This record gives sequence, structure tokens and C-alpha cells, in this order.
Amino acid sequence: MTTTSSTSSATSSITSLLNALGGNSSSSSTSDTSSSSSSGSSSSGTLSAAGIGSGLDVNSIVTALVNAKKAASQNQIDNKTNQIKGQLTALSSLSSALTTLQSALAKLTTTSTFASFNATATDNTIATATTLSNAVPGSYDLNVSQLATAQKRSSSTLSSTAAVGQGTLTIGVGSNSFNVAVSSTATLADIASSINKASNNPGVVATVINGVNGTQLQLSSSKTGVANAFTISANATSSDGLTALATQLSTPGNFEAQDAKLSLDGIAITSPTNSVSGALNGVTIALTKTGDTTLNVTQDNTAAQTAVQGFVDAYNAYNTAVQQLDYNPSTKAIGALFGDTTMTSVERSVSSVLSGAVSGNSIGTLANLGITRGDDGTMTLDSDKLTAALTADPNAVQNLFAGTNGYATKLNAALDTYTSSTGIIGTRTTSLNNNLTQLGTQQTALDNRMAQYQDQLQKQYTNLDTLMSSLNNTSSYLTTALAQLENSGNSK
Repeated sequence: MTTTSSTSSATSSITSLLNALGGNSSSSSTSDTSSSSSSGSSSSGTLSAAGIGSGLDVNSIVTALVNAKKAASQNQIDNKTNQIKGQLTALSSLSSALTTLQSALAKLTTTSTFASFNATATDNTIATATTLSNAVPGSYDLNVSQLATAQKRSSSTLSSTAAVGQGTLTIGVGSNSFNVAVSSTATLADIASSINKASNNPGVVATVINGVNGTQLQLSSSKTGVANAFTISANATSSDGLTALATQLSTPGNFEAQDAKLSLDGIAITSPTNSVSGALNGVTIALTKTGDTTLNVTQDNTAAQTAVQGFVDAYNAYNTAVQQLDYNPSTKAIGALFGDTTMTSVERSVSSVLSGAVSGNSIGTLANLGITRGDDGTMTLDSDKLTAALTADPNAVQNLFAGTNGYATKLNAALDTYTSSTGIIGTRTTSLNNNLTQLGTQQTALDNRMAQYQDQLQKQYTNLDTLMSSLNNTSSYLTTALAQLENSGNSK
């Protein structure tokens, strides 16, 4: 009786298991199976982490599958991004080299570069001189017979506290004049203060000098030259004291206004100041004392030589950049812009200008000026040849660079095509940056797709893990059930 009951129970359990594996178990079978599983295995229940039930490293598997699916698209985006970034860096280097070259060209087209002069006096205690770009070389005999001076006149002495007397003083310089009202208690210091503070004072300075014999009022013109001499008078209603003061200050003395007098090669010249401009074109002569000396005006080629050397240096920097970015014939190295249309176009433009000649110019070519290029493109300058050309005809050297068809003028215009804000390099840079933006958008889309794919795989492998856990539990239960069945048969 007991044996039959045990056998029946075991058979019922196996049937329930088979129904569960077939997916046709009823709620009661499920309940029975759950109950049996609970008694047969303590590992059943909700999984707390992926892979616990199956023993598989689910996270690693999912990561590997996502990376494999993503690899081709990611490599394509990375390769394009690196290529564009390399091009942007290379174009920036090219633009920098061209801009530096243009800066050197700008100095060659500046008038003052080739129109610089020195002016010196053999006796610089008599005169010194400065020049402008319109000076003309030459040597001149300079005689200074008189320096320009400002008018100065002083009053008689008075006590520092004595009142001069009331009235009105009228002071004039040229066609301009102003009035000074003097009170009955005003001292010389008060009158000086009123003169200096007058808003319409045309150029008279009042000073009080305290000497051993008393106080004196001194009036001085603020500028040298006869035209800047002053006049002073008291009106008819002024006191005797103020009238006497005006008379004293209007009397000529030892410091009268005078113009500078000089001659250049015997030609008489006057000047209201000791800074003489206009006597020689582009030369200002500063007179310091009377006497005879020689004034020499000479061409100063320092600025021109520096500018030409600067152009050579800038070109060589450009040539080095080209070899790094395009192709280096010495090392056979290929740069980021090898075969690039912009790079090729720049090289052709520069070479076309520099290999040509300037028509109508007596020098004609860079080689005739002493500038040559070697097989590797490096430019060299023969300083002696340049100096000889500048000495012989500085205008021809200037025209060779800065003329309408000059090298600097034409090359700068050609480079503007590339370096201006709307130029070829700027336009390409904008386009490449737009491509980077598009690649960024593609990267975001790829990351979103891969995130969805990862979620999908995670769910699938989690379900697999759950199923395998269930199968493991079922296997344990089946083993137990079969063992019970075998034991039941052996007990008969």
C-alpha cells in the first residue's frame, strides 16, 4: 500500500516537470512544480544579478557584442574626424606662414622703407636736423647769424606789499589783446596772477622776481619771434602808478623778440622759431647757437636692407612650412596636405610671381638684386649686391617691390586670395568645421543606436540566464524524483 502511493507520487511529479518544459503546465501544475522546486533546491527564486543562474559573464558578452557591431561605423567616424582635424591643423600652419610672409611684404610696400634719410651737421653744437620721407640727399653750407628769441620786459622795483594803483591794462600780441582790471589795493603779484589767469590771454606770461632791491614784474612772450612780441598800455582813467608800470613794460630793453636768421649756401632764411622747417624739403633744422657748419643729408638704406632681409627670412619660413605640409624632397616625407589642391595652388601662385620679371624696371628681377633660390627652394640674399643697387638707384629698388607690377604688390594680392576672411583657406576651414559638426551628429546617433542595442542584448541574455536557472532547478528536481522512483522500486 505504501509502495503504490510512493510510485504514484513520483510519476505525478515527473508528469508535472514534463508539462512545465513543454510550456503546457496549468496553474496547478505550476504551483506543484514551485512547491516541489522549493523542497528540491534552495537556489530557485528571483535572480539578483546577470549570470548568477547560468554562470555566464553576461555583461562581458553584451559589451563584446556591442563593440563588435559598433566597430566598423566607429572606425569610419574616427578616421574621418582625425583626417579633418589633421587638415585643419595643416591649413592653420599654412595660413600662419602666408600671413607672416604678407607682413614682410607690407614693409616692402611702405614708402618710408625706401625713403629714409639722415641729416647731420659737422658741428652739432650749432645745429641738428631730422628728416621726412620727402628729403633729398645733398650737402649745404649752413650759417646761423641770429637765434630766435622771445620778448621779455621788466618793471621798476616796488615793495612786495605796495599797491600799484587802480585802472585797466591792455595787453596785446599781434591782432589779439585782452584787458586786466587792477584794483586800488593790487600788488605786483596780484597783477601777475590776473594776467596768467585770463582765459583770453594770447600768449604772455607774467612773473614776479624778488631781487635785492625789491620786487619786479616781468612779462614774457610764450613764443619766440617778432610776430609774437607783446604790447601793453594803461587806459586814460588809470592811476599814475599803473600808468607808470605800463610805460616801463612797454619800453624796449635787452631781451627783445627777434627771428632766427640763417643761410643755406648763401641763401638768406628767417624763421620765427629755432626749429626751421620748409627751408629744405623734408628736413627740419634745430638751431642751437650762431656759427658756420655743413649740413649733410644722406640716404639711409638701413630700413630697406632690413625689410628685404625680412622678406627673405619670411619666404624661407614659408618654404619650410610647405615642405612639412606637402612634400620634403630631401627626406622624401609626405605631409598632411600632400596632393591637396589648396596647397598646390598656393605653391603655384607664389612661384609664378617670384619667377617673373618686373617690366620697365632697370633691375628687373630678384636675381639682379641679389636674391636667388636654391634647388630646395631656400632663398638667399647677396647683401653686397643689394647695397650696390640701393646706392645706385634706391627708387628702382623700391619700384621693384612696391610698384604696380612689383613683387611685393603682386605677391600680396595673390596671397590675399587665400588668407583673407573670405579667402580659400578660410572657406575650406569653415567647410571642414561643418564636416566635424556632422560627424559629431553621426557619433551621437551611433551611440544612441548602440545604447538601444545594448539594452536589447541585456534583456535577451537576462531572460536566457533566468531560463537556464530554471532548467538547473528542474534538473535537480528531476534527479531527486528519479532517485525516489528508483528507491521505491528497490523496496518491493
